[in-house]
Amino acid sequence: MTDIDLLSIASFAGSQPHEQFEWLREHSPVHRHDLPGGEPFWAVTRYEDVKTVGRDAATFSSSPTIMLHDSSSEEPSPFGDHVMMLMADPPVHTRMRRLISKHFTPRASQALAARVDELATQIVDEVIEQGECDLVEDLAGAMPSFVIAELLGIPLEDGRILYRHTEALHSSDEAIASEDRSAATMQMFEYSQKVYAERQANPTDDLSSQLIHGEIDGEPIDSIDFFLWFLLLIDAGGDTTRNLVGGGFHALFENPGELERLRADVDGLLPTAIEELLRWVSPVIYMRRTAMADTTLAGQSIAAGDKVVMYYGAANRDPSVFAEPDRLDLSRSPNPHVAFGGGGPHYCLGAHLARIEIHALLRAMLTRLEDLSPVGTPEWMGSNFIYGPTSLDVVFRPGPRVG
Repeated sequence: MTDIDLLSIASFAGSQPHEQFEWLREHSPVHRHDLPGGEPFWAVTRYEDVKTVGRDAATFSSSPTIMLHDSSSEEPSPFGDHVMMLMADPPVHTRMRRLISKHFTPRASQALAARVDELATQIVDEVIEQGECDLVEDLAGAMPSFVIAELLGIPLEDGRILYRHTEALHSSDEAIASEDRSAATMQMFEYSQKVYAERQANPTDDLSSQLIHGEIDGEPIDSIDFFLWFLLLIDAGGDTTRNLVGGGFHALFENPGELERLRADVDGLLPTAIEELLRWVSPVIYMRRTAMADTTLAGQSIAAGDKVVMYYGAANRDPSVFAEPDRLDLSRSPNPHVAFGGGGPHYCLGAHLARIEIHALLRAMLTRLEDLSPVGTPEWMGSNFIYGPTSLDVVFRPGPRVG
């Protein structure tokens, strides 16, 4: 039997634990996994089972949390009864989602495409004359931070700084002290309260103003509600794009044949390449649900109250769905990956916009940064929740700014 440890950050440094996932899919697809300091959880690793859990919110609830550990009953939430959308179930989740969904529809996202292209040009311009940069910090991280900052109506560089705080929030206890996580939360809170006060007094047409002056079921959005929205948008708005671009280039550097294929036909191959990199990287490692009633999944009895955890990287390598799942194939089609959640009420709201951001940035990097190659050793997130590099130094042939 393969040793199974889906908690240690070492299992997610440089690669997701695909040997463990392979053993689990074959021998224990709904696997009881110990959780020090908490109740055990069921690790779900087969594609169809992951989709089943994600789509059945009545049986598998997002409340009280999507994280492995429950909050301590001895430490009441500083947010009282306020709930982040990710932790809510329909119909409450549906009403919350409706408050902002119009900003992330395919049409609304496409309307931002020209501006996203301008940002991609600006981001590459900032490094192209140097001939070297940190691909994650300078390129991959800048794009989603800038886009969400513009949507919220805050300075672009503030978006980048705020995203760094969110990295502390989903880092493992192995990687960060609880005091540092609390400090990051407080800095995010204080910033959001300044935005709240400003937009209360001087509303504009940005997303912050629309949230602050919005209502759910006739109830106005107060300052705590706004903080939870603000935190969600900064965090989720950056996770997939940043880690897909960083982790995707790491994968391409390790598969130089596929990288050369893509360079030779950027516009023709990029759409399917993005979907394959989403499958391959799977930036969101897991989401947890809680069983609302006794049930059965893949023949395994699950009791009401049990934690059920979907592992997207495992589902995205399931050989019953993906031929040669351990081969990076940038022309793979069809590619029904679950990197954005696999459907259901919690399917990633920003999936359309994320694809536009990824396309614009990858195209700019592939067409403008000639001879792009890695140097040194990447550093990886200290997390068992979000997967990707935090630093990836690269060199390239210096070129001219065009913006």
